[in-house]
Amino acid sequence: MRNDPGRPATAAPPVPRVPRRSEAPDDFAVQIADQIESFIVAVREVAKGDEPASAVPFLLLEVSQLMLAGGRLGAHEDIVPEERYEPDAGPEPDADELRERLAALLEPVDVYSEVFDPYVPRSVPVACRISDDLADVVTDLTHGLAHYKEGRVSEALWWWQFSYLSNWGPTASASLRALQSLVAHVRLDSPLEELDGLDTDGQSEDGDERLAEEAGRVMRAELAVPLRLADPDGQR
Repeated sequence: MRNDPGRPATAAPPVPRVPRRSEAPDDFAVQIADQIESFIVAVREVAKGDEPASAVPFLLLEVSQLMLAGGRLGAHEDIVPEERYEPDAGPEPDADELRERLAALLEPVDVYSEVFDPYVPRSVPVACRISDDLADVVTDLTHGLAHYKEGRVSEALWWWQFSYLSNWGPTASASLRALQSLVAHVRLDSPLEELDGLDTDGQSEDGDERLAEEAGRVMRAELAVPLRLADPDGQR
């Protein structure tokens, strides 16, 4: 109905703001979220230290399953969240206790050497810790899970996909290689050589060079002798 020309036009009543509905997750989102939450719960259970003898193979299994979820996220087309800016997911969880528990549990084999990007020429190994890796991965995944549980499904999937490509994917795959190597050494009855001075603290260029040399020595000890490429004393 039009306004009477003799009366001033009245402003339209304000439209009430409708609360944003939670997004209904599809099968893909549900499966990814289930795998991620299962991983978080499993790592925290392992960190309690109730079964230290099975910690490494159990972590190998859990990280392997997580990487399947990561692979699906990586192969998926770019996920675009509904909101232009990321909503507040709440305070970040404190991962220090989890990190310390895992470090104590894995203390003899926690530190390993890794090349971050195999496509960077002349990359040298750097020292990493499985405990640091897993705690960082749990932190990334928990951030996305907070969005998911608040009904922000596309936000959660976007975060998990983005952080898989930028952080937790490379970190988890590095720790997976370390865990697989540990299990292989045990199952193949191939003892690990002690890496003197291998640590993640106070690394420098000289330290990286020493680490590379030490890693080469271990590789010769582990592979050259069994394959008869060198004598037990290290001579060709």
